[in-house]
Amino acid sequence: MICSIEEFYLLKMPCAKGCLRNSNRGKIMSANQEEVLPEGWEVRKSRSTGMTYYLNKHTKKSQWEKPEGPAPLVDEDEDDSSAPKQVQCSHILVKHAGSRRPSSWREEVITRSKEEALDILKDYREKIVNKEATFEELASLYSDCSSAKRDGDLGFFKRGQMQKPFEDVAFSMKVGQLSQPVETQSGVHIILRTA
Repeated sequence: MICSIEEFYLLKMPCAKGCLRNSNRGKIMSANQEEVLPEGWEVRKSRSTGMTYYLNKHTKKSQWEKPEGPAPLVDEDEDDSSAPKQVQCSHILVKHAGSRRPSSWREEVITRSKEEALDILKDYREKIVNKEATFEELASLYSDCSSAKRDGDLGFFKRGQMQKPFEDVAFSMKVGQLSQPVETQSGVHIILRTA
């Protein structure tokens, strides 16, 4: 009798049913569920947390979110040689009551709403664009971040060092460009890419 490897293991080792992997179709089978993955991905379990993560078999990069499409054959971050590895930015942060830490060097307790914070930030942006004030002046006087001491300068940073929404905008900007308001857990920001 000729049988597949999977059938052999199921016949000889019934306990293998819970961890059998059908690599031809990217399926992971467990005793009580079947998970279909796009081509090029495999499921792994973190030794430290016990949580499930997904490994790109081509690039060996992992992610926590279940992939929705086939695994890229090359690392997209490394593939684009024109993409900057790090950027330098300044920012003005306006915190609100819903911010991660609603206090700053300027105010012990911040009670303004997110909408009020956005209005304040839009006013700062308009003053900069209309050349009524410089970015540095407004950052040093009004930013709720300790970087106000450096006119809002955050220095150079790489991907993964800032909150994702902030990072995504910063890395998409050209040097000298001023962003629209950006929301993060810290509050709302405007960003000036400086290098």
